[in-house]
Amino acid sequence: MAMTCPRIDEVDVRVYTIPTDEPEADGTIAWDSTTMVLVHARSGGTIGVGWTYGAAQCGALIRSALAPLIVGQPALDTGRCFQAMVAAMRNNGRQGTIGYAISAVDTALWDLKARLLDVPLHRLLGAVRDTVPVYGSGGFTTYSDARLTEQLSRWVQVEAIPRVKIKIGQSQGADTRRDLERMRQAREVIGSSVELYVDANGCYSRKQAIRVAHTATDLDIRWFEEPVTSDDLEGLREVRDAVDADVAAGEYGFDLYYFRRMCQAQAVDCLQIDASRCGGITEWLRAAAVAASFGLDVSAHCSPHLHAHMAAATPNLRHLEWFHDHVRIETRFFDGALDPQGGALQLDGSAPGNGLTLRESDADRYRVS
Repeated sequence: MAMTCPRIDEVDVRVYTIPTDEPEADGTIAWDSTTMVLVHARSGGTIGVGWTYGAAQCGALIRSALAPLIVGQPALDTGRCFQAMVAAMRNNGRQGTIGYAISAVDTALWDLKARLLDVPLHRLLGAVRDTVPVYGSGGFTTYSDARLTEQLSRWVQVEAIPRVKIKIGQSQGADTRRDLERMRQAREVIGSSVELYVDANGCYSRKQAIRVAHTATDLDIRWFEEPVTSDDLEGLREVRDAVDADVAAGEYGFDLYYFRRMCQAQAVDCLQIDASRCGGITEWLRAAAVAASFGLDVSAHCSPHLHAHMAAATPNLRHLEWFHDHVRIETRFFDGALDPQGGALQLDGSAPGNGLTLRESDADRYRVS
């Protein structure tokens, strides 16, 4: 007897704005709050959750344009729903707000599917591991020396994370002396056995990025993220060819063609993918396959609890970003949050879906729509 596929009954969206614990900045922008757009997709009594970190307008777009497309669709047909959203948004473009909105809905639908089938999400996706390596990420340019030391020490000494990243590009890249001072401070704090990563957020010129890397040769920098803007593929390739650190970029990719162009240009040693932007789990898996076809690893950008299960199902995964700002929100908002102790997240092999449950009483104080 053929099984009747459950239908999607409701797509609910909520928007939260959460102040940072102190002012944060990188090489290009500064911020004092973060907005989470959270989607609940319901089929009968089962609810899947997904989210993105983007503009509050994502919520309005989901309510008006995407939810009507999804409600009534077979709840197991994540591919069908993804295609419907992409097709409907064709003339509006997938970059920016639309891409973020599609991503939030797609991740909620995958979580719903796993919960309906009563399996952990990474098993539904085809797990290749049960633990996911992470690197500590924060080190904002606004941090005092004392705050930077405290954060790095917690990651390395308390949580035993063996790889950490700080932001550089002080004053839009105009103060490389300060960047080098902070890199040296970081190395002194973490010691010689921990991998040190830096992220310029695209604020350097090509030659400037190369000069900074060469000046810091004795610091053994292992990862140089967006040394120049990720739109400059030739520049990324030039820096990659000139420095010892692995060059990484890709967090602003919204479709497969972006990722293919970056790989074809030999612009990176590791491709970053952000499922909260690129199209959710559906596009993440395809982008990771594109990278694999070029012999490249991938790294999950930010939103660690959103990425953990798809990372566990990606053969060519290098690691996942344990990003301070998003960790602070996700551990506050969700029961079932993960622990990075020892430098890896251990996934629950029994809880269905992503294993998370929204603590509504804790989240509601930050809700804006």
